[in-house]
Amino acid sequence: MSNPRTKALETIQNRKSTPAVEHPRRVSEIFASHVFTKDVMQQYLTKDIYKQLAKAIEEGTPVERDIADFVARGMQNWAIEQGATHYTHWFQPLTGLTAEKHDSFLTVKDGRALEEFSGSNLAQQEPDASSLPSGGIRNTFEARGYTAWDPSSPAFIFENQYGKTLCIPTIFVSYTGEALDFKAPLLKSMASLEEAAVNVCKLFDRNVKSVTPTLGVEQEYFLVDRAFFDLRPDLILAGRTVVGAAPARGQQLDDHYFGSIPERVYAFMKEVEIESYRLGIPLTTRHNEVAPSQFECAPLFEELNVAVDHNALFMDLLERVARKHSFRVLLHEKPYAGINGSGKHNNWSMATNTGKNLLSPGSAPKENLQFLTFFINTIKAVHEHADLLRSVIASAGNDHRLGANEAPPAIISVFIGSQLSKVLDEIEKPSRKKKKDTPQSYVKLGIPKIPELRLDNTDRNRTSPFAFTGNKFEFRAVGSSSNSAGPMIVLNAIVANQLVEFRKTIDRKVSRGKKKEVAIIEVLRDYVKESKDIRFEGNGYSDEWVDEATKRGLNNIKKTPKALDAYITESTIKLFTKLDIFSEVELRARHEIRLEQYVKKIDIEARVLNELVINQIMPAALRAQKELAENVEALKDIDLDAEFYEVQVELIKELAVKVRDLRKHSLKLDEALEKGEKLEEEVREQAIFYSEDVVSEMEAIREAADGLEELVPDSHWPLPKYREMLFTR
Repeated sequence: MSNPRTKALETIQNRKSTPAVEHPRRVSEIFASHVFTKDVMQQYLTKDIYKQLAKAIEEGTPVERDIADFVARGMQNWAIEQGATHYTHWFQPLTGLTAEKHDSFLTVKDGRALEEFSGSNLAQQEPDASSLPSGGIRNTFEARGYTAWDPSSPAFIFENQYGKTLCIPTIFVSYTGEALDFKAPLLKSMASLEEAAVNVCKLFDRNVKSVTPTLGVEQEYFLVDRAFFDLRPDLILAGRTVVGAAPARGQQLDDHYFGSIPERVYAFMKEVEIESYRLGIPLTTRHNEVAPSQFECAPLFEELNVAVDHNALFMDLLERVARKHSFRVLLHEKPYAGINGSGKHNNWSMATNTGKNLLSPGSAPKENLQFLTFFINTIKAVHEHADLLRSVIASAGNDHRLGANEAPPAIISVFIGSQLSKVLDEIEKPSRKKKKDTPQSYVKLGIPKIPELRLDNTDRNRTSPFAFTGNKFEFRAVGSSSNSAGPMIVLNAIVANQLVEFRKTIDRKVSRGKKKEVAIIEVLRDYVKESKDIRFEGNGYSDEWVDEATKRGLNNIKKTPKALDAYITESTIKLFTKLDIFSEVELRARHEIRLEQYVKKIDIEARVLNELVINQIMPAALRAQKELAENVEALKDIDLDAEFYEVQVELIKELAVKVRDLRKHSLKLDEALEKGEKLEEEVREQAIFYSEDVVSEMEAIREAADGLEELVPDSHWPLPKYREMLFTR
């Protein structure tokens, strides 16, 4: 007997790859062709207007309204020539997704249709602020909010088969000025980091005028055929499978990682790349990831704000292109139990206007000391604010992934590799022996010259949430579905704060007669000692590390609701308000929003789980029971001894026990959800209740459901199985 699952399997087996899109001989032919780049600006703006706009972008100063009128006119002419009919202020609200409201260039004057786009249209719009998360900043009846143009991230044209739209990256704030998005605080955090880093750079190089944080985002994701996806209500509504028995084969053969890319997937990747290139997203890497049907891609490093925008845009592209190829993209951190989940590795560094990567060691002692200064200050910042870093990566999805067999643990630690560990050990306890390659001025300080480090000077530690990888720090614990701005805001802020304190300490020592280099070494030595506990070079998955971390005073906060507490501690509020990145109101609003999002996501998962139990899993189990019972009765009718239907009776009993457990825990889950709803006024208490009581009942249901999947005949089981979703290409 055929069921929807087997029909879906037949459909997939007969699928053909979507015809390949035409690829240019050179990527440079199409790269950024849909972007209002500096080259394009020079074609559509006067020389004077372009210079003023370029200066405003480079210096981070506001664009004057009269200049905005000229820019808008040039941008409109370019967009219309490209085929765009509408424009939108493209922003990133606290939903974690992007948002857009399209307006036509069309206006009517004296009965005549005209295309019009003014400086005021470019600079500011008024989307509804009441229907997007505000954490209580805006009441439902207070709808007004503003989007404001961000000139530092170039406008672009988004195209699909139905048309083209001019997209203008913007910030999103409330009527009263509070940030309701990721971009506004990100820009503030970048400004804070730049000011602090430039101040420290001047200890080494007076020519440094600006420091820009840079970012490269490695994006992991799963693909599943649309026919299977459409038969899984849990994937449709929750983005992950809430039930599913482990297949005999998962990732244990290690044969998917870096394996040959399946043809259909290759066609999908190729189109994603072409669309990305047109939008100026510099993708360079694509490959199979560890889990079956899991993949990864990565771009070149970019200025942090642009990199965040590009990653948000890229996630949207993945979804859109996947549909054209009869796939659906799963960006959830753990769409399948028992195999690797997906992360978004944020590779962060800082670059000066003089072309220096501040986290890349040089060959000269002066350069080495500058590197050590930024390197050690970053480690110190992570040590001081480890719980805050843990809170910013906390989510319902990441709770499934952190600490599993492929992701970093929930314990925040820093991996730096053996070579740099030796350097920091030398700083902490300097050797008094003169070394041949040690400059005389550094002998007494015990700081040997650091050799030029190769980019692969440190081994990779996949178990480390925050690892140094040659010329950057890789924040590996970030979840695949999250907006990179959140973690980067925190990282920028804690490093900026640390650099401010460092410079103050140096100035104080120098004012008391200490030589600058000596003062720097002394302070760095103190920092190395104070932050030593955060450094860990071993296996983060091991039980021994959990025990060791406890001894070191490092917290292991496994669930989101309690992890989020660090967002509103006195020290966090002081940090962000001092740097003028968040007000206390904005921080508390974000804390409430993230708790609410956690509750809503668990609530959706719980309700879809119960729906699957009642509508699909139990009926399938009962049909199997009925068939077995009829078989037993038939055998009895022909006077066979009981030994001939013992197996059937045992199977009926096994099915009955699991159906009973399924129903029992389903009813308990209903009770828990009803109780949880009554805690709505105390959102933290409600979130903790969901993380404990609701989740525990969901786990009990899953255990019974997955057991039934292994007992119910394949022809009766209604949901696509793991083996099918992961291995049917």
